[in-house]
Amino acid sequence: MSLLRPSASINEQLRIEGRRVYLRPPAANDFEEWAALRETSRAFLTPWEPIWPADDLSRPSYRRRLKRYALEMRDDTGYALFIFRLDDNALMGGLTLINVRRGVTQSGTLGYWMGQPFSGQGYMREAARCMVPFVFEQLGLHRLEAACVPNNEPSKAVLRYAGFQEEGQARRYLRINGVWQDHLLFALLESDLAARQPRL
Repeated sequence: MSLLRPSASINEQLRIEGRRVYLRPPAANDFEEWAALRETSRAFLTPWEPIWPADDLSRPSYRRRLKRYALEMRDDTGYALFIFRLDDNALMGGLTLINVRRGVTQSGTLGYWMGQPFSGQGYMREAARCMVPFVFEQLGLHRLEAACVPNNEPSKAVLRYAGFQEEGQARRYLRINGVWQDHLLFALLESDLAARQPRL
């Protein structure tokens, strides 16, 4: 396992491709499609996300978001990716690897969202599984963590399909939709990959 930070070429040429989806960092020209998808999916996403700022879907807010993403990638503390459908390049959702920690920990936390028009079709399950080799093979991490509220059955299915194991429950772990909520904690270790089904 490499303990080195990823090379600049990973950041500049990052594209992760699966059978039906591909992932790449957000770009400025994704704004209109991203904002439209988030607005269309607002009611669908609200129960599972922090409260959106009033200007969340504005172009200035999106530019600030891109700047933050770029700094996190440069500093090897986070990697934000959009999920696109391979056959028509439709933007469907996003994945984020945040809280990347090096040293003796070598871990990060996975988050994700899917637009309502694309939910329930297996796209997020594929995207999450595509992310696993990037995390362990290219970034050299040892542990990938994730959490979801206990009644979010689709999210639990995504994590289990990607090979995560449930490790316990954290009380009032994250403030979701304005309320501190309990979360189930999941993790996937680099050493767990041998027991996984073949990758997509």
